[in-house]
Amino acid sequence: MKSATNEPPRFYLISLGCPKNLVDSVGMTILLERAGYRLAEDVSDADVLIVNTCGFIEPARQESLDVLHELAEQRSAGQRLIAAGCYAQRSPEELYQAVPGLDGVIGTRRWREISDLVAQFFPPPSGPREMMGGRMYVPRVARQGASAYIKLADGCRRACAFCAIPLIKGTAVSRPPEDILADARQLAAQGVLELVLIAQDTSDYGHDLGKKDGLAVLLEELVAAVPQVPWIRLMYTYPARITDQLIETMARHPQILPYLDLPLQHAHPAVLRRMRRPANVEAVIQVIERLRQAMPEIAIRTTFLVGFPGETEKEFQTLLQFVETMAFDRVGVFTYSHEAGTPAAVMGMEDDVPLDVKEDRRKRLMAIQQSISLEKNRALVGRKMDVLIEGYAEGISVGRSYRDAPEIDGLVLVEAQQPLGAIVPVRITTALEYDLVGRPAR
Repeated sequence: MKSATNEPPRFYLISLGCPKNLVDSVGMTILLERAGYRLAEDVSDADVLIVNTCGFIEPARQESLDVLHELAEQRSAGQRLIAAGCYAQRSPEELYQAVPGLDGVIGTRRWREISDLVAQFFPPPSGPREMMGGRMYVPRVARQGASAYIKLADGCRRACAFCAIPLIKGTAVSRPPEDILADARQLAAQGVLELVLIAQDTSDYGHDLGKKDGLAVLLEELVAAVPQVPWIRLMYTYPARITDQLIETMARHPQILPYLDLPLQHAHPAVLRRMRRPANVEAVIQVIERLRQAMPEIAIRTTFLVGFPGETEKEFQTLLQFVETMAFDRVGVFTYSHEAGTPAAVMGMEDDVPLDVKEDRRKRLMAIQQSISLEKNRALVGRKMDVLIEGYAEGISVGRSYRDAPEIDGLVLVEAQQPLGAIVPVRITTALEYDLVGRPAR
């Protein structure tokens, strides 16, 4: 804890989970600093310890509990411990019971009240407040080097049977476009080179605001607002919401990367219906074909869920064949986790696929994707690609191309030291399963 009583109270914040959680953590930090609290560099220097938890699936909840327990055990007298985020929203009483001495919880739907919660323990110094249109404006961004996430919306109005997000976050609530554009301009002024647009479903942006093709319209406004930002990347889209206008907008603007994150979850219609997902697989194939026709260089990332209740080997084989046929650039595979409160659990679906079968299916699917990824990477040897440099070690620079979203996709290793935070041309010389190797292009 701080030693001088005349200093403003300090807080220490740990963010767990996905980039959407990270944006919320930055938002809480901004609100606390506006109220006059200061961010501590170390746990021992803080008056308030805040953990922005993840509560999506059991392993994430366990990680959150582990961090909370560790802080509870090592904190000094007078330090306060707060659990925020998804776990706090989903199961606040469970957290109070599981973490002795927990001082407070604040869920995802009340994170803007974090200063009021901290004020219950430490009086807030006064701080400036940014207003926009008569309301307090809070940037919803998280910067990481030359890249930054911008959150477009919170919540989700889909009812996927396996997903707890609507239970945790509520229905979709889009941010005003003027706030998003203000975030983008601020980041551009700071020299950010990549804007990564995120939400539970970015393709649904603006529906609650009465906007048709809201994401496409927003992209047009973004391109006009920040022409100096070379990369704008879309994450977390929904197959049924990829409209012709969105495809045309992406294809027309070089700033919008030919990259799309399109989680599909499965490819067998019966499984998709049980999942409460779009079950018209042919329509999905047509969307992907339109994307590839409009943007031949497009990199499509998707995710699949194996071991959903009732998934048979025959249904899984359909998924394997689909992945082989579609040849996606990036694929993530997850095993199903039976979560209380989700539609699958409420409807009484039995978690009937054994754990070893789930894991075996995950490995088999990833083995197929590994060979696809290697083949696609080999086709890039000899090509010149722009690479955003993010690190340097032992004579090798590490970066990403347009095909690689931060933290989840591959890397480009460059055989020379390049300036950090710059986009440089690189000639690809070697292909690995997921990564590329190259040298500076002349």
